[in-house]
Amino acid sequence: MGISPVQFQLLDPANTAFMLLCASLVMLMTPGLAFFYGGLVQRKGILTIMFQSFVSMSWVAILWFAVGYSLAFGPSLNGVIGDPLHYAFLHNINANTLFTGNNAGIPILVHFAYQMMFAIITPALITGAFVGRVKFKAYLIFITLWTLFVYCPFVHMVWSPQGVMAKWGVVDFAGGIVVHATAGFAALASALYVGRRVIQPDGSHNIPYIALGAGLLWFGWYGFNAGSELQVNTITVSAFVTTDIAAAFAGATWLFIEKMHTGKPKFVGFLTGAVAGLATITPAAGYVSIQSAAFIGIVAGFVCYYCALFVKKYVDDALDVFGVHGMGGITGSILLGVFASQAWNSKGPSGLLEGGGILQVAKQLAAVLITSIWSFIFTLLILWIINRFTPVRISTNDARQSPDYSAFGEDAYTPSGKE
Repeated sequence: MGISPVQFQLLDPANTAFMLLCASLVMLMTPGLAFFYGGLVQRKGILTIMFQSFVSMSWVAILWFAVGYSLAFGPSLNGVIGDPLHYAFLHNINANTLFTGNNAGIPILVHFAYQMMFAIITPALITGAFVGRVKFKAYLIFITLWTLFVYCPFVHMVWSPQGVMAKWGVVDFAGGIVVHATAGFAALASALYVGRRVIQPDGSHNIPYIALGAGLLWFGWYGFNAGSELQVNTITVSAFVTTDIAAAFAGATWLFIEKMHTGKPKFVGFLTGAVAGLATITPAAGYVSIQSAAFIGIVAGFVCYYCALFVKKYVDDALDVFGVHGMGGITGSILLGVFASQAWNSKGPSGLLEGGGILQVAKQLAAVLITSIWSFIFTLLILWIINRFTPVRISTNDARQSPDYSAFGEDAYTPSGKE
């Protein structure tokens, strides 16, 4: 259908179909996140948090089409960012253009769509930190600037072959640095900037929503991690299995710790722990053994649980975005340097325990530090700039009444917006 014989020989239908499926799975993660976050917040704020996730599916997709993909994967200008005009509005791309990043034989439009789903969910992750405190207008401006000035540069630096971190030898299989570290530190910065909530909720308002969201996230994460190989091979399979094993061990670990602390096993805690395990294995999924993934899951349970507990004392990170995603991504990125094995991925590095020495750990640590500082500072700067033109934080009265009804004239449960 319009493909020349030479191009047809290069096109791999199986890889193309697989990557379209993976893109669909990653897309499903954003509605999953909406339900996960929606169940965790108070009843009067569920529409706001869910709307923030869903609107990212539209607005970030538009940004990605207009300039985001070009900034992330266009020809490098300086190792930090791509040429903003090269792929702007999909210029220089047609139905027959194949992705040249590897030998997968997939159209570049498939790569565009797959990476777009990553771009959509990353700023949506941040929203869990400032639940019920940020105006919708300010949020739209925020995700615009943050996507262009934080997310896209790190995609280019880490995932583009011409990126400066990629040239250093930094590896990130599916987004521990690019997605979770950037979003985690943006969450911490935004929670600090907007301050504490007026009313502290006394618990999750809809645990079945949380379970539904976590299930969709866990399911979609197979596309998130296994799909990051961009083709079907043994690495794809191992990334799929390490993803599940790490989540299983992290969820069980979190459950055990919380039982010791509170005296009872908590369903929400188990689900949160599983998500922490998914975030932590993400950078290492295609580089480590299944046994290493189990250990990484256990570490994720401990590190993320105690980090979330510690942060709550000082910062109102409402849904533990920094503790779960930020620390998960950081931990997994560093442990990658310890456990990476060329027996499982010949294209990857050899980690500390595989005779590779401390160098890969140092590279991963340096990348994490740069990412954390950049995302934290730029997030504060972006919020400060937005606040000069339009208030970032909602009014105290709106926070006390119904943030949903005040912002949208709608309420999830009652037409009047009142309990």
